[in-house]
Amino acid sequence: QVQLVESGGGLVQAGGSLRLSCAASGIIFSINAMGWYRQAPGKQRELVAAIANGGSTNYTDSVKGRFTISRDNAKNTVYLQMNSLKPEDTAVYYCNAEGDSFSYRSGRIPFSSWGQGTQVTVSS
Repeated sequence: QVQLVESGGGLVQAGGSLRLSCAASGIIFSINAMGWYRQAPGKQRELVAAIANGGSTNYTDSVKGRFTISRDNAKNTVYLQMNSLKPEDTAVYYCNAEGDSFSYRSGRIPFSSWGQGTQVTVSS
């Protein structure tokens, strides 16, 4: 079982910055994609940014040029640097990781894990 632990959320004024971190732990054979999603009250969860094992990234249009996703493969950690924050960025942010765990009985076992969520609030 692979667990994800997020940190770095909080309250910030519009125009400010926050950096989210998400560390994966457990029996990890490999992590393919890691990403950040967010869910605002009354809205569906949406993909904010994702990064593949090779480093390719993609962003939702509303955060392009303001947010940067990165990962440290040695630490199984993904980051989201959020600059020029806007009130509409207010949401609970969740990280996700997909890859393979491992057991000697079953070999490689695909997983898709979610973090517990961290609140980001941007005041106007």
